[in-house]
Amino acid sequence: MVDRAAGALTLPDDWPAGPDRSLTLNRMGSFDWDLASGLMHLDQPAHRVLDMPPGEYDGRRETITSRIPPEDAARLEALVAQALKSGSEHYGVYFRIRRRDGSLRWTHTQGCVRRDGTGRPRRVIGIVRDATEELADSTARIAADTERRWQTSVVESTTAALAHARTVQDVIDVLKDAHGLEIFGATSLVMGLLEPGGRIHLVAGGPEDAFVPGTRYTRVDEQYPMSEVVRTLAPRFIEGPRDFADSYPVLWPHIEELGIESAAYLPLIAQGRPIGAFGLLYGGRTGFSSEERNLLVALGSSIAQSVQRAVLYDQEHDLAEGLQQAMLPRRIPDVPGAQIAVRYRSARMGRDIGGDWYDIIALPGGRVGAVIGDVQGHDTDAAAVMGQLRIVLRAYAAEGHNPATVMARASVFLHELDTDRFATCMYAEADLSSGVVQVVRAGHVDPLVRDTDGSCRRLPVEGGLPLGLSAEFGRMEYPVTTVELDPGQTLLLYTDGLVEQPGADLDDGMQLLTALVHGGPRDIQQLADHLCEVVDERGGDDDVAILLLRRRGALTPRTGGRLHQHVAQNDPGALRSARRMVRSAVHAWGARERADEIELVADELITNALMHTDGGAVVTVRVLSGPQRRLRVEVEDRSSALPRRRDPGESGVSGRGLLLVDRLTDSWGVDSRGGGKCVWCEFAVPEREREGPPEGSGGFG
Repeated sequence: MVDRAAGALTLPDDWPAGPDRSLTLNRMGSFDWDLASGLMHLDQPAHRVLDMPPGEYDGRRETITSRIPPEDAARLEALVAQALKSGSEHYGVYFRIRRRDGSLRWTHTQGCVRRDGTGRPRRVIGIVRDATEELADSTARIAADTERRWQTSVVESTTAALAHARTVQDVIDVLKDAHGLEIFGATSLVMGLLEPGGRIHLVAGGPEDAFVPGTRYTRVDEQYPMSEVVRTLAPRFIEGPRDFADSYPVLWPHIEELGIESAAYLPLIAQGRPIGAFGLLYGGRTGFSSEERNLLVALGSSIAQSVQRAVLYDQEHDLAEGLQQAMLPRRIPDVPGAQIAVRYRSARMGRDIGGDWYDIIALPGGRVGAVIGDVQGHDTDAAAVMGQLRIVLRAYAAEGHNPATVMARASVFLHELDTDRFATCMYAEADLSSGVVQVVRAGHVDPLVRDTDGSCRRLPVEGGLPLGLSAEFGRMEYPVTTVELDPGQTLLLYTDGLVEQPGADLDDGMQLLTALVHGGPRDIQQLADHLCEVVDERGGDDDVAILLLRRRGALTPRTGGRLHQHVAQNDPGALRSARRMVRSAVHAWGARERADEIELVADELITNALMHTDGGAVVTVRVLSGPQRRLRVEVEDRSSALPRRRDPGESGVSGRGLLLVDRLTDSWGVDSRGGGKCVWCEFAVPEREREGPPEGSGGFG
C-alpha cells in the first residue's frame, strides 16, 4: 500500500509473485488512484519514473496519459477499462512515456483493483517502473505481441457489442460510444447506407454539430470517398491533408474546417453486395500502419453484418407497425361534449406485432363507447384477431346492445374463431348529457380517473373473464359498474404495457402511473404525449395503447338519448347500479320535479321483473321528443306472461304495483318482445337544461 505521509511503498500481500519484487525501489514508484474523484496520487519515485516533477503534476490521470503516445494510451485505457468491468483484481501493461526532452522510454505498470462489498471498483493502487533496459533486446517482439493482442481484443469487444445492436441507430451508438472512439483513435465516424437507384443516405454525420452541405444524400458515381468505396468495394485510407485535398477537392474545404487530417473509409459488404460505407475521421495524426489497416478491414466486416441485420430489423418492424396502425381507427370521431385523446406505442420487437387496440364509437343520443383491449401474443395472428374483435365490438355496440351483452357476444365470437388466443378488454359507454358511465371489464387492468384539480385515483371495476375464456368455461357474466363522470373529469383507459415491467409488482406500476397522471399536463393531448414519452424512455417488450376521455360539461340531451343496464337476479349490486342510473338520468334530463315518482315506478317495475320471471331484466331510460318532451322507462324480461292487476285487499302488501304505476305515470303499457315482454311507462318532463349535478352525486367517488 501507499503511505502518503512517508512516501514509502508497501506491496499488498496478495500482489502476484514475479521478478518485479526484486527490482529496487529507486526505479519503481507507486500510485493511488481514487476512482470516485478521478485523482491519482504519485509518490516521489513515481514522479522520477514518469519524468514529471511534482510542481508540474495536477493530480489528474489525464495529465499523465497526455504524455503517452496515442496507440499506447489506447491500449492502456482498453486494458484498464476491461479490468474494471470484468471484475479482475490485477492488470499489468508495458507502455512508452514521452520525457521532457522528447525521448520515449519504456515503462511498466501493475495495478491492483480494490472493490467495495457490492463488487464496484473504488480504488486502484499499484506501481510504475522504468522498463527501458529490461526491454532493450525484446522491445520489438513485445510491442508486436502486445499490438496483436490489442487488435484481437478490439475486434472481439466491438463484435460482441454489435451483436446486441438491433437497429441501425443501435449500431451507430455502439460505434460512437466514447470508449469505442478512443480505442479506434478516431475523432468521429460517418456512415452511409446504399439505397435503390445508387443513392447513398448519410445516417451518421461526423463530428457533433457539424454537417457538410450536400452530403446528406450522394450518388455512387460522385467524387466522394463513400461513393468510391461502394463503387470499388475496396477500402480507402486517406493518409493526410494533401491526399484529402488532391483526391476529393469538393469535400476537402469543409473537412479542413473541422480539423480532420486523415480518414479510413471501408465498404460495408454483406453476402457479396455493398450495403453502404463506414468511415473513421482522424485529427492530429496521419498515415496508417499495415496492422491498423488489417484491424479496420476486420472491423468493417463485422460492422457490415450488424448493419445488414439492423436494416432488415428496421424494415420488418416498420412493416409490422404499419400493419398494426392500419388496423386501428383511421380517425377519432368528434363527440360533442367530450375531449378525446388516443395514443399507440409499439414495442421494438422486429417483425413481432402486438394485439393492443383502442376504439371510439359514436352512439345515438349523445352517447359514446370507449374501448381498450389487448389480444394475447405478439405476432400477425394476434394482430388479425385484434382487427376482427375491434370490428365486432363496434358492430355490437352500434346495434344498441347494453355493455354486458356487447362484451359477452364478443367473447362468444372470439371463442368461435377457433383460435387459442384470448383477449382482455374494457368497454365504457358514457352518456355525456347525464355523465353516467357504464363500465364492463373482461380481465383487463382497472381504469383511472383524473379530477379537475389534477388528483388521480384508481377506479375499481368488477369484472369477468377475458374474452374467449368466458365463453369456453361458460361463465358469461359481465357485471356492469355504473358511475358518474362530472364535467372536467377524465377517464383513462390503457393496456398493461403502461404499468407492467419485468420484475416489478403491478400495484407499484399503478401507483407510478397515478403519480404521472397527477403531475402531468392538464391538456389531455399533452398528457397523452407525456405518458408516451415515459414509455419511450423506459422501453419494454410490450405495446401500449392509451385512451383519455374527458367530459366537457353538461349537455342538453339529443332526441333518442338512452341509458341501458342489465340486472341479473340475485345481484344486489346490479340493482343498486340500475337505480343509480335512473336517478342520474332523471336529474340530468330535467325531470327533477318528478324524480320521486319516476324512481318509485322504475323500482317497482324492476322488482316485479326479478320476482315474477325467470332470468334478469334489462332496464332502459330514454328521452322522447314530440309535441311534449317525455322520459320513458322500459323494463324488459324473458317471460311472455303479461302483468295483471290484482286486488291487494285491505291488509295486502302484494298487488299494489300496477295500481301505483297507473296512478303515477302519464301513460304505460306492455309490448311483446319475441320470447319476452317489455313493460314501459312515460312521464312528461319540461324542456329545460340541467341545473347542475344531482344532489349527493360525488362523481367517480
